[in-house]
Amino acid sequence: MLTRFSASQSVELAVPDQPIPIQHYLRQPQRLIKALVDPNRTEQLSADCFRLKMQPVSFIMLSVQPIVDMQVWAEPDGTIHLKSVGCEIRGVEYINQRFSLNLNGRLAPQQINEVTYLIGRANLEVQVDMPPLLWLTPKSLLESTGNALLHSVLLTIRHRLMHQLLVDYRSWATAQLEASDVAIASQWSATNLLAQTD
Repeated sequence: MLTRFSASQSVELAVPDQPIPIQHYLRQPQRLIKALVDPNRTEQLSADCFRLKMQPVSFIMLSVQPIVDMQVWAEPDGTIHLKSVGCEIRGVEYINQRFSLNLNGRLAPQQINEVTYLIGRANLEVQVDMPPLLWLTPKSLLESTGNALLHSVLLTIRHRLMHQLLVDYRSWATAQLEASDVAIASQWSATNLLAQTD
C-alpha cells in the first residue's frame, strides 16, 4: 500500500548585527549543517555533501532511523540551498527497500528596513510502501500520523536554526575578528622590526 506524507515549514529570523555580515558565514555549508544538526550525528562525505543520522522515530508499531544524504551549497549572495540526494531507513528492511524521501530547502539573507533577516522554507515529502503489518490500518490514520511526524522533524530543524545558528554565527564572527587582529599585530611587529634593523 503506497502512502505519501508531506510537510512544509517556513522561517523568518532577524539577525543581530555583527562586524562581519552573515552572508560570509552562510557561504560555509559545513558550519550551517553543524548548527542545524547535532555534530555527533553528522558525517561529511564531500565538500558539499553530508550524511545526517536522524533520531530514531516511532511510527504506529514501527521504530525506524532515517539516514539522509544532503547536498548543501551557497550562492555568492549567501543564499543556501539544501537538497536530499540519498536516504536509508534502518530498522525495517521492508520499508528501506520501498521508501523515498525528498527534502528541499532554501535560506536567504534579505535586508528589510536596514535589518538583515534570514527567510527560508523547507519542503519534505516521503513515499513509502507500507508493510503488510499496517495494511489493515486506515489510510487516513497512516497519513495523519506520517504528516505529523514529518512536521515535527521540520519543527526541530527550525528550532535549532533559530537558536543554534545565531549563536554559531556570533562566535564565528568574533573568532574571525580576533584572527585578523592577531594578523595585523604580527604584521605591525614585523614592520617595526624591519625598520629598526634598517
